[in-house]
Amino acid sequence: MEDNYLQSIKKQFEYYKMLGDRTFIQIDEKIIFKKFNENSNSIAILVKHLWGNMLSRWTDFMHSDGEKSFRDRDSEFENDIKNKKELLEKWEEGWNCLFHAIDTLSSEDLNKIIYIRNQGHTVIEALNRQLAHYSYHMGQIIFISKMLMEDDWVTLTIPKGNSKMYNAHKFSKTKENIHFTDEYINSKKK
Repeated sequence: MEDNYLQSIKKQFEYYKMLGDRTFIQIDEKIIFKKFNENSNSIAILVKHLWGNMLSRWTDFMHSDGEKSFRDRDSEFENDIKNKKELLEKWEEGWNCLFHAIDTLSSEDLNKIIYIRNQGHTVIEALNRQLAHYSYHMGQIIFISKMLMEDDWVTLTIPKGNSKMYNAHKFSKTKENIHFTDEYINSKKK
């Protein structure tokens, strides 16, 4: 069961990264810096925050607190990203750090205690916490992109009005036990 959990959580992180990748393909540089008001975040700021969080949480994951001394969380909400290329570099660096940490875990690690700001978490709890955090911000990035792209936005999941057709296709297949992301990620790579 534990090995299945590690495979599943990694696939779910990959799914949210893929949603971001597919979003960034669609948007141009002007969009990544737009804010709706002073209290809102731009896509660039959200990516910078995710990057800072990922490096802090996943560097030396099993042996040091997840809130690293090198992290300056407040500065993550100040935009100093200059262009889309830099945004994508931070995006990849953060995710690479996360995936490297997950790849080093074994099923024996899942119930060990790690700390985030001196609060103990099992590794499972820490993984679940970060999955929820990252999916929350991915939803924001996608929503901002959809709003700013308007009619030019290409949906990342089942297009509006296509649910019946999608379900008919799914139910026409033989039942099988696969992770929900397998088929979806493979179909989006084509």
